[in-house]
Amino acid sequence: MSEFNKEVVDLVWGKPSGGGVSTSIFRRWSQGFVFSEHEQTALKQFEGGPCAVIAPVQAFLLKNILFNRESSNWRQMSEEEQKTALCSTLSEILESACASASTGFCLVTWAKGQTPHTSTLSKTQTQPQTQAVPKPESSQTPQDPQPTALAAEDLGFEQFHSVLHKRTVLSVSDLREEVLSLYQSWRGCCGVLLFLYSVILTKGIENIRNEIQDPTEPLIDPIHGHGSQSLVNLLVTGHAVSNVWDGDRECSGMKLHGIHKQASVGFLTLMESLRYCKVGAFLKSPKFPIWILGSETHLSVFFTKEMLLVAPECPSEQARRVFQSFDPEDNGFIPESLLEDVMKALDLVSEPEYVSLVKSKLDPESLGIILLGPFLLEFFPDQDSGIPDSFPVYHYNGLKQSNHKERVEYVEGTALVLGFEDPMVRTDDTPVKRCLQTKWPYIELLWTTNRSPSLN
Repeated sequence: MSEFNKEVVDLVWGKPSGGGVSTSIFRRWSQGFVFSEHEQTALKQFEGGPCAVIAPVQAFLLKNILFNRESSNWRQMSEEEQKTALCSTLSEILESACASASTGFCLVTWAKGQTPHTSTLSKTQTQPQTQAVPKPESSQTPQDPQPTALAAEDLGFEQFHSVLHKRTVLSVSDLREEVLSLYQSWRGCCGVLLFLYSVILTKGIENIRNEIQDPTEPLIDPIHGHGSQSLVNLLVTGHAVSNVWDGDRECSGMKLHGIHKQASVGFLTLMESLRYCKVGAFLKSPKFPIWILGSETHLSVFFTKEMLLVAPECPSEQARRVFQSFDPEDNGFIPESLLEDVMKALDLVSEPEYVSLVKSKLDPESLGIILLGPFLLEFFPDQDSGIPDSFPVYHYNGLKQSNHKERVEYVEGTALVLGFEDPMVRTDDTPVKRCLQTKWPYIELLWTTNRSPSLN
C-alpha cells in the first residue's frame, strides 16, 4: 500500500503542523468494532472521535437487525449472529461507496504476519503483544489470542501505515465473503480505521476530493479528532459531499454539492435548531426510521420500529418541502414573486389571474411575502400525516461515559408527535428533543429512565 499511503493520510488526516498526528488522537481512533457486554446489538466507543464511523455503522446495523432479520427479540444476538450482522453491514456500506462496478472493492487489512498481537512492530519489542487482550468473544479457543479492541500501545501512527495491505475483489459475493473472513480484523486493534480506509479506496481518493467542498479539509480533524460531515455523508450515502441540504446550490458562481437521493438511514443535527444549517428531506426523511443525531462534538442514534414515520410524503408534507426549498434561509416565508414558481412545482393551477387572486388572499396587507402556514392551510387543509400519536423510541450513545453507570445500553422511551404545541404534555427541553424538533416541531419525549439520554 506504500504508493497510497501519502494520499490516504493527506485525505484522512490532512497535513497537521509538526508533520504527524498526535499520539492521543491516533489512539482514540485505534479501536475496533466491539459489541457492548450489556446490549448485544450495540457497538461500544471507547473515546471521542470515531463516532463519525461507529454511529453510521450502528445505524445501518440497526436497520439490518430490525428490518432484515427474522427474530422476535432484536436485542439478543449470539456471537455468530453478531459476526454475520456486523460483516453484512460493513459490506453494505462498501457497496454503497463503490464508484464503479468495474473497479471493484478495496479491502485494507494487515500485511501478512503483521497483526498487532503477533508481529514485532518495533525493534525493542521481543514478545507478542498480549497485554490488554480481552477475553475471547468468539468461538475460537483461548490459546488463540484476539486482537485487542483498544490501541496496541506500541503501534504508532507511522508503524500502522507501514504494515497495511490492500486487496481488491471484483464481485459483491466475493466482497461479502472477504469481509466475513476479516471479522477478527474489524473487531480488533484499528478495525475502525481499516474499514474507513477500505471505504475510501473503494470510493476512490480522486472521487472523494471532487465531492468535498474544500479538498484541503481532512476527513478527520488532526487537532480535535472529530470526523467531518463529508465523512459522515460518505458512510451514510456513499457520497462525500460536505452539505446536508437536498441537491446542489449555486453560491457566488460556485456549485455547492448536497444530497441527491433519499438515504436509507437519516441524519438530524442540533446545529439546525441553532440555525447554523438546514438538513434536507433526503436525510431528514430516510427509508427507515433510524436517524443519526449530531451534537457539536458527537454522534448518537435515535430509532424506532414504527415504519409509518417514513411512509411516502402526503401532499401537505411535499408542499412544505417544496415551499422550504424556495426559502433556503428558513424564514418561514417567501417573496410573493416566488409564489407562482412554488405553485408550478406543486402542479397547482398557476394561471397569472389565479396566482394574483391567491396573493391577495395570502398577503392581504400587501407586505410582499407569503407565509408557509397560510399557504398550507389554503391548499392542503386538515391533512393527516398518518403518523401515530405515540410510539416507542430508543436512543443509542456508544460512549460508555455518556451512559448510566457507564453501561452502553439503549435508552427506551415513548414519543408523542402532536400537530401543535400542547402545554399540558410539554416535557423537558433537552438537546435530544431540540434535535428531533427539527423534524417534528411538536414532539414530546417520555423516557423510562430518570434522566434524558445524552447527545454528547
